[in-house]
Amino acid sequence: MNLPNKLTIFRIILIPFFVFFLLAPYFEGYGNYIAVVIFIFASLTDLLDGKIARKYNLVTDFGKFMDPLADKLLVCAALICLVESGQLPAWIVIIIISREFIISGFRLVASDNGVVIAASYWGKFKTTFQMLMIIVLILNIPYTFFDALGIVLTYIALILTIVSLIDYLVKNKSVLQKQK
Repeated sequence: MNLPNKLTIFRIILIPFFVFFLLAPYFEGYGNYIAVVIFIFASLTDLLDGKIARKYNLVTDFGKFMDPLADKLLVCAALICLVESGQLPAWIVIIIISREFIISGFRLVASDNGVVIAASYWGKFKTTFQMLMIIVLILNIPYTFFDALGIVLTYIALILTIVSLIDYLVKNKSVLQKQK
């Protein structure tokens, strides 16, 4: 197994630790800081594994499948925890997670037809803003500026989620028309 794939697996392994430190009552006052460090570290491994895989031609079928799945698991775990802690409305999380399922299903149909759907810039912007939103909400710094920043990042992430979904569907509508 190559280094990028090991980083992807490591990212998945970090998720239960992230959730534990974020939700466990034993770390009142500082568990969220440990969780945000784990989240940032896991997010950075995503950047790193992709760069290494492309630079050294280590792209594998395992990586193509598991890397986006690891990202979705990390982000979805964080979003669900934020609903649990009352920091994020469930309806926003439902929209974001629904988009992920729709795109994953769409990619599966495309793959079945021999088409690879690459990540778009809208999707990358969406992911960046989702991760920034998650970091700000986890930190939960009790100042008006950070409260406002959390709200702004939440709605930007939500809008980018919807825009990126529409972008994927419009650019790749032929995939659905070419089904076997």
